[in-house]
Amino acid sequence: MPVRRHELAGASRLLSEGVHEPAMERTAKAAPHVISVIVPVYNETGTMHELLARLREAPFRKEIIVVDDCSTDGTGGILAGERDIVLVRHDRNRGKGAAIRTGIARVSGDIVIIQDADLEYDPNEIPKVVAPIIEGAADISYGSRFKRGLPREMALPNKIANLILAWTVRVLYGYPLSDEATCYKAFRASVLKSMKLKCERFEFCPEVTAKALRAGRRIVEIELINYRPRTLKKGKKIRWTDGVEAVFTLVRYRFGS
Repeated sequence: MPVRRHELAGASRLLSEGVHEPAMERTAKAAPHVISVIVPVYNETGTMHELLARLREAPFRKEIIVVDDCSTDGTGGILAGERDIVLVRHDRNRGKGAAIRTGIARVSGDIVIIQDADLEYDPNEIPKVVAPIIEGAADISYGSRFKRGLPREMALPNKIANLILAWTVRVLYGYPLSDEATCYKAFRASVLKSMKLKCERFEFCPEVTAKALRAGRRIVEIELINYRPRTLKKGKKIRWTDGVEAVFTLVRYRFGS
């Protein structure tokens, strides 16, 4: 059963059952490790209940930090009734990056991962994404959607934008990332907290990637299997202009701070 918010301290975090994959088994058994899951949320009444249920059931010890970026559709009311999460609410809509930065300030676990609320990503894959960090192989691990090519269900403009971002990272930073824009970015908490992030909107991804690579950090990529793209019609919020901003962010932090 999930713990209550007042129980989120030290080794008393949640340990879920039902592990199947070797990476999940290693993660679940690594008792000292608590994974802080930051969930930035804006107007997600349709998926919020299921997302929290999946997170609670996923096989790892966790702290769930939800940052409601001033939702106007009833999401706030749903979250207010949840007692086993750390809940923070912005008094005005500031953007995904600002919500993540707010969440980072509340982290008490030793590993951090970002989780969108739209169910594109499956929380059961979190253990294998964080496994390289737990095993000491890396301080940063990304869950890649594109290890076996681009998903057929993904809209063509999104495919093009993702290819451009990966190419930009290769050219500017000399690093072979297949999926720069993945939501599933995991960090050793001390590493993420040491970055002086300035992001407000969707530029969190390129900013954190740029600053990690400029600092000489190795980013490991782990293949994701259960990625399910969401369409604009179903509520996807990112637009082509955010792709342009991401490229400019990668360029800006390659040559500045």
